[in-house]
Amino acid sequence: MKNREQWGSRLGFILAASGSAVGLGNIWKYPHMAGENGGAAFTLVYLICILLVGLPIVIAEFVIGRKTQLSPVGAFKTLAPNTNWKYVGVLGVCAAFVILSFYGVVGGWTLRYALLSLVGGFTKISGNPELAGEQFSLFISNPINPVFWQIIFMALTIFVIVRGVKGGIEKWAKIMMPAILLILVILMIRGLTLPNGLKALEFLFQPKFSDLNASSVVLALGHAFFTLSLGMGTMITYGSYLKKDQDLMSSALWIILLDTIIAIMAGIAIFATVFALGADPDSGPGLIFVALPTMFPQIAGGTLWGSLFFFLLFMAALTSAISILEVITAFFIDELSWSREKATVVFGSIVTIVGIFCSMSMGGFDDFNTLFNISFFDFLDYLSSKYMLPIGGMLTALFILLKWGVGDFIKELKVGMGDKNIDPLLFKVLFIISALVVGFIITNEIIEIITGSPIIG
Repeated sequence: MKNREQWGSRLGFILAASGSAVGLGNIWKYPHMAGENGGAAFTLVYLICILLVGLPIVIAEFVIGRKTQLSPVGAFKTLAPNTNWKYVGVLGVCAAFVILSFYGVVGGWTLRYALLSLVGGFTKISGNPELAGEQFSLFISNPINPVFWQIIFMALTIFVIVRGVKGGIEKWAKIMMPAILLILVILMIRGLTLPNGLKALEFLFQPKFSDLNASSVVLALGHAFFTLSLGMGTMITYGSYLKKDQDLMSSALWIILLDTIIAIMAGIAIFATVFALGADPDSGPGLIFVALPTMFPQIAGGTLWGSLFFFLLFMAALTSAISILEVITAFFIDELSWSREKATVVFGSIVTIVGIFCSMSMGGFDDFNTLFNISFFDFLDYLSSKYMLPIGGMLTALFILLKWGVGDFIKELKVGMGDKNIDPLLFKVLFIISALVVGFIITNEIIEIITGSPIIG
């Protein structure tokens, strides 16, 4: 049997796993939520949630992966043979397939906008959000144009995965993650030096406890879970390439720290520009593809700043897409003994084809919008984010509690940690909290569907 690929360095692993967590949602979603839900008060709640809910499941996935040296399905089959727990891994692989199908579409948008800014394409929409909105709608509803960019984005993702863990994923993570941090620092400094740019700090960090309510806490809980790419086996897969001497606890903390720092830096960079130009900060996702393209031309050197920002988005999308495709690729390598090249090209192509249908459902072919009265794109987004990922994360916590056992989990976790003491009771409590919290989020969604009104929210 061929030896399993491994990370070349601890730094490479941390950067790759952080790249998986740092995606498009981290660039616009966290800053928007923080600004509208209490600023620093929301950030404090979010950090508590990420430590109570996110950290235990990140560590659990790393431990499961390193212990078994297998991707999710094989990992659960090894730790719980002849049981149905293997379907937790199956759910993760299916979630990865579903997510990458529509994620590749948005990744294509970021690449197109980066190149559009580079050639001065934002000049004609300067200061005109209505025109920018019309152009964006025309672009995503076109049956050909967005598909072209999606195919390029997916081809780049496949290109990296084919080259393996060390020569592909790790190599490019070491290039793109420092580049993301550098671009964010440049954009953040530029934004803060603009007139009124410092208002971004007040918007994001001034504690506004009056704006913090029960709904804000649920929002923080949900984002703390989703931002770390949990529930689809990404961290199990990445953990399976680790050597036994890796300190999983400190690695998980570094990944969470990088993920949070990048989210905060993105918020400063974006809202400093927004306030400098007197725009509306409460624009949600429309801020990225509609509002910001109208702002960059109004700033000295706007072509450069706009290009840097959208290349930042592109790299954030690509690092996440790479990790998602690796989950699918690793499954076919481990379970069917396919070569890396065959698994990556075959299923990367299938995901791309499904993604074409997602893209066309945005307006190119209206027939796709008959599915549950929403577009195929939105349906896959809703299915994965509201159900597949949280169910996968909750079942992972329950697996540790009910099947594998906290004792065996701790035994594997301590490998590589030297003489550090770990309290089994602490992790037992954390896994119980994680399972209950995520279970509540799922229940809240189901009740909202049935009654039209959630318990909280």
